[in-house]
Amino acid sequence: MDKNQTILIIDFGSQYTQLIARKIREQNVYCEIHTHQISIESILSKSPKGIILSGGPMSVYDEDSIIIDKKIFELNIPLLGICYGLQLTAKLLGGKVEKAEDREYGKAILNNFSKSKILNNVSENSVVWMSHGDLVSDVPDGFKIVAKSEHSPVCAIENSEKNIFGVQFHPEVNHTLEGKKILRNFLFDICKCDGDWTSKNFIDKSIEEIRNKVCADDVICALSGGVDSTVAAVLVQKAIGEKLSCIHIDSGLMRKNESEQIEKIFNEKLELNVKYIDASELFLSKLKGVTDPEKKRKIIGNTFIEIFDEEAKKNHKVKYLVQGTLYPDVIESVSVKGKSSLIKTHHNVGGLPEKMNLKLIEPFRELFKDEVRKIGKELNIPSEFLSRHPFPGPGLAVRILGEVNFVNLELLREADNIFIEEIKNHGLYDDIWQAFAVLLPISSVGVMGDSRTYEKVLALRAVASTDGMTADWYHFNSEFLATVSNKIVNKVKGINRIVYDISSKPPSTIEWE
Repeated sequence: MDKNQTILIIDFGSQYTQLIARKIREQNVYCEIHTHQISIESILSKSPKGIILSGGPMSVYDEDSIIIDKKIFELNIPLLGICYGLQLTAKLLGGKVEKAEDREYGKAILNNFSKSKILNNVSENSVVWMSHGDLVSDVPDGFKIVAKSEHSPVCAIENSEKNIFGVQFHPEVNHTLEGKKILRNFLFDICKCDGDWTSKNFIDKSIEEIRNKVCADDVICALSGGVDSTVAAVLVQKAIGEKLSCIHIDSGLMRKNESEQIEKIFNEKLELNVKYIDASELFLSKLKGVTDPEKKRKIIGNTFIEIFDEEAKKNHKVKYLVQGTLYPDVIESVSVKGKSSLIKTHHNVGGLPEKMNLKLIEPFRELFKDEVRKIGKELNIPSEFLSRHPFPGPGLAVRILGEVNFVNLELLREADNIFIEEIKNHGLYDDIWQAFAVLLPISSVGVMGDSRTYEKVLALRAVASTDGMTADWYHFNSEFLATVSNKIVNKVKGINRIVYDISSKPPSTIEWE
């Protein structure tokens, strides 16, 4: 697998930018998302096969509108502008963009009336998805209009000589019926990508890179028990064998009986030689009185590293720490998006201290979770490991809104366990991306056994997703929710009210903190 086959996506703050990446990866083509601030030098250093300019919420004529170095159009690299990307292309190259009299949002009919590379084999009248208030009224010199819609006289343009293209609609969304075909035209016919971004190629390349990086040094792996760290550990073990030692730290923030199960199952079934460290008292002492979610994540991230550094000192050959960091973690922590702010710090990205003794090995830093699961399958990891729901690095600390203490942890552990067991009993576990309970920092009045209670409120959360970047709340039937609610209230003393979260991502995140 060759990263010279890279497609660069330059982000201008579109809600669909991650979806562009997903659609490209599905074609076995590697891509990276970068902010609009990426320099021409950085672009050239990556030798991309093509560049995509994303959509965005702004007008190209806003005072604070995002622009990009005009030299990008002179690099002799195929380029596709989508929505805002089209309008920016037109403006920078001498065309004209103006406010639309009739804004287009939702489905529209694309009138594909001229032979073109980008719309090759696309139907003459095809359904596309629009989301714009501006439109291109005059195209730059050297460009021709190849499609229009009822309200957009310029719906697709191209300069075939320079391989620069633009579309007013969003080919990355499923509502654009032939969007996949349009992206394939760009990737394979125009950019000449090979489409060799496969699990097997990734594994072979990663093993080679890890061996070359580690050389004679030893490595420890932070094994949480989740999918990402599990697959990372197996991959690194395949690369360096006995040089790898896995450490599971029980932070006291794990789910019911989870740490004990991890130590037993991972040693027996995956032969990962897992060392178990009980650091629950240390973590809880450091979290005492802390309620701010970002502070929680920082404290937990720092404490993990302190322990790993101490373990590394016991073996002077240990120089590296393996983590199962994923691309969505990186994106949310460092705010790649054009004009967006940081969403939240992930403890294995932004939660790490600035100075640490161990160097990081993060083989999945550029991958989505479903891609990691495919790699795990290729590595013959049993499905019982790969099908596990995601679990946040800071554990239950970010599922307790407010102070984290032993009493609240025990309440949440018991309630969460009931919820997950009922999901499994009803055969729903594999249909759900992630399910969990959240203990709220409020109490409510209830009546139990003819007596007044004043106890905690618990929220249940379950979502359907492909990669965790977007998600919809899972539609349980009312009988299931009633069963779970009754069991939790009856069996967990200290909780008297259950609510169900029906927020999607966006606008909400999956986790509450």
